[in-house]
Amino acid sequence: MKRPCPLVSGHLYHVFNKSIAGYEIFTTAGEYGRMIDAITYYRQTDPREKFSRFVQRKHRPPRRSVEKEGVAVVAYCLMPTHIHLVLAQRAEDGISLFMNNIANSYARYFNTAHSRRGPLWEGRFKNVRVETDEQLLHLTRYLHLNPVTAGLVERPQDWEYSSYREYLGQGASETHICAKDEYLEILPAQYRRFTEERIDDQRKLARIKHLLYE
Repeated sequence: MKRPCPLVSGHLYHVFNKSIAGYEIFTTAGEYGRMIDAITYYRQTDPREKFSRFVQRKHRPPRRSVEKEGVAVVAYCLMPTHIHLVLAQRAEDGISLFMNNIANSYARYFNTAHSRRGPLWEGRFKNVRVETDEQLLHLTRYLHLNPVTAGLVERPQDWEYSSYREYLGQGASETHICAKDEYLEILPAQYRRFTEERIDDQRKLARIKHLLYE
């Protein structure tokens, strides 16, 4: 990742955070789901209910209210030791507030569940501004191929903890949390071809990544 840049409302950013010392912070489907709940809940600047109540409801998320969003989630991918997000900042300090909220909320949950103390995240999140539509398209593909590159699954649609299935139009529309249609003009079938044609190349790159300078 590049050095963090100032966060400006109206712009998109690749936002990344990882666990301290490479600690595995997502070990069960429930833990991945808890972080997705936090991402869904904390994008709103003024939620109408407490988070504890929100996660208890069977039907979620609530209907999006753009006027009350601090951030728009454009894409995401959760990995065992880190998280990738593409976020559009809607309000001043929206990304910083959002990232602090999801990190702190999940740390409290994880530490309680595992009878653990101390920090869970390596530090402040990192961010890189997305400058063009082409960059955004390639960035979302990179995120969605992360689980494949890491050898966790064979195909990106097999990974339940990213926005890839949402990009393909799969699953119930009321549970979709990404604002991708506001920023990307590509049909699901086209996006699938665009992403999956790069699987082998990205795997090869991962095998020699230690030889490359970033």
